[in-house]
Amino acid sequence: MDVHLISAGSAEPSGPPTTLGRRPPKPRVFDGPGLPADPSVLQALSIGTAGLDLAAPPVVLPDFHHKSNMEMPSSIAVATRGTIRPTFTSSSVNCGMALIALDGDRPSEEAIASFYRAVRERYPYPTKGRRDLSYREVRDAAVQGGEFAVDRYGVRAEELERVEEGGRLDLDRWGGGARLMKEMPALTWQLARLRFGTVGPTNHFVELQQVEEIYDQKAATQLGIREGQMTIQYHAGGGVLTGEIGHLFARRKESARIMRAAMAVQKPLYHMGSARSIAQLRERMRLFFTQACPPVELDSEDGQRLMLANAAAMNYGYAFRLATYAALRTLAVQMFGGEPGRLIVDSPHNSVYEEEVAGQQAVVHRHNSCRAYGPDRMPAGTTFAVTGQAVLLPGTHRTSSYLAVAGEGSAHSLHSACHGAGTVIDQFERSGASQVDPSGRSTLRFRYSDAAPTRAAHLDDAGVNAAMSVLTNHRIVRPIARMRPMAVLH
Repeated sequence: MDVHLISAGSAEPSGPPTTLGRRPPKPRVFDGPGLPADPSVLQALSIGTAGLDLAAPPVVLPDFHHKSNMEMPSSIAVATRGTIRPTFTSSSVNCGMALIALDGDRPSEEAIASFYRAVRERYPYPTKGRRDLSYREVRDAAVQGGEFAVDRYGVRAEELERVEEGGRLDLDRWGGGARLMKEMPALTWQLARLRFGTVGPTNHFVELQQVEEIYDQKAATQLGIREGQMTIQYHAGGGVLTGEIGHLFARRKESARIMRAAMAVQKPLYHMGSARSIAQLRERMRLFFTQACPPVELDSEDGQRLMLANAAAMNYGYAFRLATYAALRTLAVQMFGGEPGRLIVDSPHNSVYEEEVAGQQAVVHRHNSCRAYGPDRMPAGTTFAVTGQAVLLPGTHRTSSYLAVAGEGSAHSLHSACHGAGTVIDQFERSGASQVDPSGRSTLRFRYSDAAPTRAAHLDDAGVNAAMSVLTNHRIVRPIARMRPMAVLH
């Protein structure tokens, strides 16, 4: 296998990624003892990136794996110079995680049960087609991003600095909101009224935690975290609109029945209805309706349409998760008491952004990996301009999770870090490398039903620590705090 492996403890790469010649680049793999990157998954990545206008070697991070219903592996970052490849990220961009710091003592089990009951009532599952937004509000969320949540849900404006891109991408670069409203089918906006802010089951969760350990007291204070503090970490998607846009611009492996029905109407309207010639119609059929999912030229008309829709989806996703934040913060005060919680960080882990790579503009695609910018890349006057961008590395409901900040070596990974360590933890448990927590701790586990909660015994932190070690050894991130779960809804 023609792959360049970087193992934990090995020499740091000599410099940041550079512009490449004609020879296909070897993936830049960040793995370590006990968690080597799967050669077959590496081969899938190499095949998927062959022949593209790569701006740097593709990046492979811990928790690297390939789900059968996804076009590309998880825990990667891929930068291209002049094209966009929608399938290098999820079909729903702006899925992400956030951390809320609470102000209060450790709640009783009765209060915890009341909190999760209230969460289920606010965001029931199944959702039964509930409309949370008006038609106009959907469009406002797509244009305004996090600013919509400030007006609609009472999120404090100053908290937007804790959201990537300040919670808003400018649409004017790609034609503006007027073009978006003109071109996007009305059905797209109507469906996006549904389930706004919903968390839901599967790998999404709402987890109540307590900060057990601080590694950098100064940075923790700047971020608003202290030892013994209660926190809420949650993993939520970007909402209905993000999934619709993801399917408009690629033929996806993962496609639920209702999405296939929606696309049967939306895709022809969007792409064929606006085509100005037979040649353009054929090109759009090639780009967006075939299984090949070829790259889209950034400077083409279709590239501009794609980036405009992507920016709108990202904005909607920022607003979506901030709506969740506002609801969880309110419910925590009602059930636990104390002052309203504070947003520590909101971190998307499926995204497509224009970013600088090796001194030139590139399109950076992240799939189940989050952005990790150093202080020099963050807006002046913000907390992250002092600490570096905050990054979450969740374990599972049976292990600790970490709050970190971008390290001085993050350029080597295209300023990217893995969005979790779930696969690593599972592998460690199966192999015996991880054992039951010697202290006998457990998590109170709630489901989207009226069934009584169960207890999930904790594991040791060997798996999540192995993933964090790779990131810290290569200075991609720097750990700030470790949180232990006490209850979860998923």
